[in-house]
Amino acid sequence: MNGSKFQYKALNAAGASVSGTAAGESRLEVYRQLTSQGLTPINIRPMVSMVKRGGRAGVRTKDVAHFAQQLSVLIGARIPLADGLKSIADHESNPRFKEVIQSISVRVEAGDQLASAMDQHAEVFGDVFLETMRAAEKSGNMTKVLEYLSEMLERSEETRLEIKSALMYPIVVISVLSLAVLFLVGFVVPRFGRMFESRGVDLPMLTKVLLVAGESLSGFWWAYLIGIVAGGMGLHRYAKSAEGRLAIDRLLHKIPVVRELLVGAAVSRFSRVFGLCLSSGIGLIDAIEMAGRASGRSMLQRDAEKMIDQVKAGGRVSKVLEACHYLPKFARRMIAAGEESAELPKMCSVVARQYDRETSVMAKNLATVIEPVMVVLIAGVVAMIALAVFMPMWDMVKLVG
Repeated sequence: MNGSKFQYKALNAAGASVSGTAAGESRLEVYRQLTSQGLTPINIRPMVSMVKRGGRAGVRTKDVAHFAQQLSVLIGARIPLADGLKSIADHESNPRFKEVIQSISVRVEAGDQLASAMDQHAEVFGDVFLETMRAAEKSGNMTKVLEYLSEMLERSEETRLEIKSALMYPIVVISVLSLAVLFLVGFVVPRFGRMFESRGVDLPMLTKVLLVAGESLSGFWWAYLIGIVAGGMGLHRYAKSAEGRLAIDRLLHKIPVVRELLVGAAVSRFSRVFGLCLSSGIGLIDAIEMAGRASGRSMLQRDAEKMIDQVKAGGRVSKVLEACHYLPKFARRMIAAGEESAELPKMCSVVARQYDRETSVMAKNLATVIEPVMVVLIAGVVAMIALAVFMPMWDMVKLVG
């Protein structure tokens, strides 16, 4: 069968959960296929090979956020959807996104629902956006949901840039320090070492170790280069696997400052998406699953899967949150309070804003926290190389004296 590939989760006649893949022109077609087989679909999402973490196939997150905001205004002004999409496309500066919007406009004009027209561009909009739009169409709450989506995307992008900017300083320092150490060990220390050996100076162990490392580096640099490239490729492949992502996630969460940043950003995304899905009319199980995926953290996604199992068994949100150890106690208490007061989406938004603020403050202060560590690291490396050079030099002065 021609068409796109979709992943699905469904319940069979016995109530057991089943999953697999199916081909079809749209989610609706796959939905019909599954129901004709006696299955009850829970989640259907496209399998898109172009999807890459941190990228939207040439379309930036802020472009999608701006699109959502413009579309919200046009729908609120009761402008025909196809005409509004054409207007947005005419003013879009990103050529790739312009083509996407024009394609959506053509399909809407042909009679497709907006979410169905967007399905063909899942690599641009993502699962959360599409599922939320589909639910908003059913509930007739498009304007408000589009505003929430725009705010969510803009805030997520701001948080990502803040964290990236905060981590840039230590990355640059470590990179420059590594290049300096390679130069000193590979070229400077060996020259001093040969000079000391020619003068009959007994080299200390530190100098001998650096000499061996330097000679190995200068003689077999190509082997080190191949090893680094191969290791990088292997690590990249491992990081893309479920086990690798989880292992790297756990490792990063053992680093004090990084752990707080990652948790804050993940909890903010989880809460924002969870609240948005619920306010859009998406079911509780799908909302938890989408929020877990949107969090970007494998550990939180695993906790979300445990929560889903307990919800299927009849558990309330306030109870199933106990299975989510990744969420801080404050977030769990606030979400549970939201359920008790029948204002769960609103409380999720409060939690998201709180952790947005905390993450922003931590990101801005990260350089201040890391700077002393960088100073100690640089001083230690410089002292080690200086000792390797000056200790034999002192011995040589004694011999001459």
